[in-house]
Amino acid sequence: MSKEKYPTHSSTNGISRRDLLISTGAVASVLASGMTFAGDKPGHRHENHAPRHPKLLDAVNACVDKGQRCIAHCLVAFQEGDTTLADCASKVHEMDAICTAYSYLLSANSTYAKDFAKICKQVCTDCEKECRKHDKQHTECRECADACEHVVATLNKVFA
Repeated sequence: MSKEKYPTHSSTNGISRRDLLISTGAVASVLASGMTFAGDKPGHRHENHAPRHPKLLDAVNACVDKGQRCIAHCLVAFQEGDTTLADCASKVHEMDAICTAYSYLLSANSTYAKDFAKICKQVCTDCEKECRKHDKQHTECRECADACEHVVATLNKVFA
């Protein structure tokens, strides 16, 4: 058994004073430097980081979610030999790509959000129209159509 070069003077719980002091110093250093790393400076306002259009962002994200569920449903139908949902899946696929990109732009408060709204509105209108053809037979199509309709309505309110 080898002896330690530097005795630790262990306490009853197994933590030495030396280890405790080192840990406390490390924590203090991290806390003291936290403001520098976080970019907190006088006048730095976190409320400026929030999305400018939170209701629109929520609507777009819900549309992406419902669209992905619709596409998954279409894929199962395809596996079962039913190709009647092919056009629906195609429109939902386009909507998913556009709304996912638009979600990112809205989250980043992009200066292109208003310009991109026109594309998002058209894609959601087209997707809704196609999904409505199947909304009585397929819950996923109805929910996707409803979500697209909500995005269009919200876009009309935000960018009227």
